[in-house]
This record gives sequence, C-alpha cells and structure tokens, in this order.
Amino acid sequence: MEKLKSVVSINKLESSQLMKEYMNACSSKEFKTYIESLNIEETLLVKYTSSIQDALLERKQCEKCQSFRECTHAVKGYCMVPEKVGKRVVFIYVPCEKYKKYNELNKNVTYFEVSREIKAASFQELYKDDKARIPIIKYFKEFIDHYLENNRYKGLYLTGNFGVGKTYLISALFNELSKRGVKSTIVYYPEFLRNLKSSFKDDYEEKFNFVKKSPLLLLDDIGAENCSGWNRDEVLAPILQYRMEEALPTFFTSNFNLKELETHLASTSNGIEKVKARRLIERVKQLSTDLSLISENRRD
Repeated sequence: MEKLKSVVSINKLESSQLMKEYMNACSSKEFKTYIESLNIEETLLVKYTSSIQDALLERKQCEKCQSFRECTHAVKGYCMVPEKVGKRVVFIYVPCEKYKKYNELNKNVTYFEVSREIKAASFQELYKDDKARIPIIKYFKEFIDHYLENNRYKGLYLTGNFGVGKTYLISALFNELSKRGVKSTIVYYPEFLRNLKSSFKDDYEEKFNFVKKSPLLLLDDIGAENCSGWNRDEVLAPILQYRMEEALPTFFTSNFNLKELETHLASTSNGIEKVKARRLIERVKQLSTDLSLISENRRD
C-alpha cells in the first residue's frame, strides 16, 4: 500500500510539473496562437510542451527560409507537426512548400553524382555582383528564348578557374527550363565514366543511351578524368557525334580551355593521338559556344 501511495504521489508531481511547463509556454502569444490552431484538447497538449515548442520553432524557421537549400531542420525540407492519434499526440514530418517546389523543379532534371547544392541552383540566387558573369547570363537569356521557340541553339563550353560557379550557373539554367517542362541531364563526367565502366554486365547501354539522347546535357568537369582510348573513343566520341547529328544542345564545364582539352584528349596509354583529339574538339565547337569565367573562388 505504501508503494502504491508513493507511485500516486510521483504521478501527481509529474502532472503538476507538466502543467507548470505548459502554462509557462502559454504565456507566449505565439505559442498560444499555435496550439489554438491545432484543434487538440489541452489535456493532451500538456504532456508535449517541449515538442510543441520545437515544432513551433521549425514553423517559424520555415517562414523565414528563402529556399530549400537554406533549410536547417533535422529532416531537411520537412516540418515537424503535432497530430492527434487516438488519445495521444504524435509528431509527423510534412514537406514544406519550398521542398515541394524543389521536387517539382527537379523532376525534369536527371543527375549523375551531383551535389545537393548544384541540384538546388536557381536564377534567383545567382551572384549578380560579378561583372564576369554578365556575358554568361546574357547567353542564358538568348538560349531560353531560342530553345523554347524551336529546340535548337548551341550549348555552352564554359571554362574557368576552380570554384567560380560554372556548374551552378548551368544547373540554374536547366532548373529554370525544367519549370517549362524541358528535360535535361547533368553528369559529373569523371564519376560517370567510372560508373559506366563498372556496369558492363548490367545496365551499361541503358545509362549510355540515356545520357547520349538527353534533350539537354551537361558534361561537368570534362578534362578531370583520366583519359583512355576507351572513354575517349567509345564514350565521348559517340555521345558528341550523336548529339551533333541530332542538333541536341550540349553543355560542358572544364578547368581547361579548348586547346588544353585537346592536349588532354590526345594523350592516352596508346601514345599521343592528335588527330582523334582534334576531331573531338571540332565536335565540341560545333555543339557549343566557348565562354570563360575568370573570377574569385566562391567555395572558400
């Protein structure tokens, strides 16, 4: 009996403490307004004051957030929300509007080994304080106008120093076009080659043809791969040849200018093969406009 009385006393003490915490929280107008919007009895809410405060904080953060890329929540892109289930309250995670928009934006863009930051690139977040970007942004406007009119316009060979945002810029263009239903593919080229080589017995042809035939294609960081006769003659050459014949806009980013890329492509374990390299560079020139971006490293 004494033990039972002790348990009852502890329960009363815990209930009293929970009520005290809840009433303190209710002194905040924001908290009070939030719980009133939940349509859940106070007798249930009293037990979850701390979790409700966490949910309210996430909601406030979400209202201030400008894009999915800025999300600081424990579950990125989702907000914790209290929900009544039977005689208790559970906290579920629901996607925020910016995450829904992000998903909608990216459903038309396929990625191979690309960072989350690149996937979330947008025109609205481009640095506009850099005069070196003006010719590129001007090109983007021309490309959008011409491509939406007849699906034919040269892509871009964008070279420049490390960390200036070459990939981010083109990804922003693709994401902008995805809003208009345009499908595209962004491939981190060195990793794509490694992935392709390891899939000979599986889905090699499927991966290769998907990239080759993509309406818009970015071969990111071309020149960073270890050049071999196989990846030059059996992968890159057929991709470029097909896209040239079909007039499919093709984009490239590289730390090499075209002359340096030609030197890179000429050198394999078979020796120096200048003719094959020169032929590939001519295809790149047929497919793209050559622009450079020399600017400060934005990654530092």
